[in-house]
Amino acid sequence: MATEEDMYYDSIDQVSRRIRDQDVSSVELVHACLRRIEALNPQLNAFITVLGNATDQARVADEEIRAGKWRGPLHGIPVAVKDFYDTAGVRTTGGLEQFKDRVPAIDARVVRRLKQAGAIIIGKTNMDALGMATTGLTSAFGPVRNPWNGDYVSGGSSAGSACAVAAGLCYATVDTDAIGSVRLPASCCGVVGFKGSYGLISVRGILGDEPVDDFIRWMGHAGITTRNALDAALMLSALADPEGQDFVSAIGGANRNVRVGVGSNVAPHAEVRQAFDGAVAVLVDAGYEVREAAVPFGGPSQGSLVNIEGDRVSVGADTFAQVDVIVLPTLDRTVPTVEEASKNAEQGVSAEGTAFANYYGLPAVSVPCEFDGHGLPIGLQIVGRPGEEGTVLAVAHRYEQITGVGRTHPIA
Repeated sequence: MATEEDMYYDSIDQVSRRIRDQDVSSVELVHACLRRIEALNPQLNAFITVLGNATDQARVADEEIRAGKWRGPLHGIPVAVKDFYDTAGVRTTGGLEQFKDRVPAIDARVVRRLKQAGAIIIGKTNMDALGMATTGLTSAFGPVRNPWNGDYVSGGSSAGSACAVAAGLCYATVDTDAIGSVRLPASCCGVVGFKGSYGLISVRGILGDEPVDDFIRWMGHAGITTRNALDAALMLSALADPEGQDFVSAIGGANRNVRVGVGSNVAPHAEVRQAFDGAVAVLVDAGYEVREAAVPFGGPSQGSLVNIEGDRVSVGADTFAQVDVIVLPTLDRTVPTVEEASKNAEQGVSAEGTAFANYYGLPAVSVPCEFDGHGLPIGLQIVGRPGEEGTVLAVAHRYEQITGVGRTHPIA
C-alpha cells in the first residue's frame, strides 16, 4: 500500500486508478488530506470549514468500490467546494461575517453532482467576501496566504481553492469566476484554473439563489481548480450540463492542427513578457500553427451589457475566424505582495486580461507557465471559441506535457 506522503501531489487520474485497483483506499486519501490540512491550514488559511464526516464518506466509497460499484474517476477522491456554494447541513458563508452561522438545507447543483460522482467533499474553501475582490485579502475569516511565499497574495476571489490545490490539501475544487476569480488565483498559486462556456456548469445554489444583478447574472461562471488540464477535464465531465459529456477524450489527441493566436495587443511587464514569449516558443516547437491575433478586450467596463447576447453570437466569427484559441498572459505583471495589494484590497490583482472571457462566455484556462525572480508563479491563459472546451484543454495538456512546469510544488 502507498504511504500518505506519496499521495499529496498525485493527480486525480493517478489516484483514481489506484483506488479502482484497490491499491489505495479513499479513507487513506482522506486521512492524508486531513493531516495536511491540520498541519498547513493554520498558516495558509485555505479552508473556512473542514468536514468532520469526510472519513465516513470515504468508508462508504470504499465499500462501494469493493462491491464493484465504481462510479467513475472522482469516486473516493477528496475535493473541496468554494464557500459560495450551498452544502446541506454544512455552513456556507460567502466569506461574510453575517453568514458565519448560516447552514443551508439543500446542496447546490454542483455539490449534488460531485456526490453523484462519488467524490468526497472534504471542506469549504476560503474566499474574498461575496466574491467581490481579486486578492484573497477580504474574507471575514482572514486572508489566504500564497503557499509559495506568504508575503505575496494568493489572488481571488477563489483564493482558498487555488491555495489548497497548490499545497496538496485536496485534489480539486469547484469555484466561481465572474471576471477571472478562478484563473487569477490559479496564476498566482501555480495551478490550473478553468472556466467553461457560459452556462456549461450550473451556478444554481450559490447562497440560496439570492437575486443577483445583471452583471453577475451575465458574467458569472462556474470554475474548476486542479493541478493539471487532464484533471480539469475529469472534473468537467462530471459537472457539465447536460450530463454525460466526455471532455477527457479531447485531451489525449491534443490536436496539433489547432491554430494558435498569440495576443498581439497585450503589453505585459518585462518578466511576464519573457515568460510568455517562452511559452509561445514552446507552442511553435510543438507543431502548432501560430500567428498573431487581437484579444477582444472590452465588455461591460467599456459600456453596458445591452449588447452582450449579440456580442456572444458574433465573437466566434469576429475573433476566431483565423484561429482556434488565443493565448495571452493571465496577469500582465508578477504576483503583487500583500503590502502592495492591501492598498487596493478589492482589485489589487488586475482582471484586465481575464474579464473579456466572461463577457463573451468563452472557455478559458490558466496553466502554470514559469516563475518570476522571486519564485512566484506566472500563468499562461488559453481561450477558445464558445463550446470548444476540449480544444482549450487539449492545448493546455500538450503544453504541460512538454514543459512540466506544473509538476513543481510549493511545500514538501
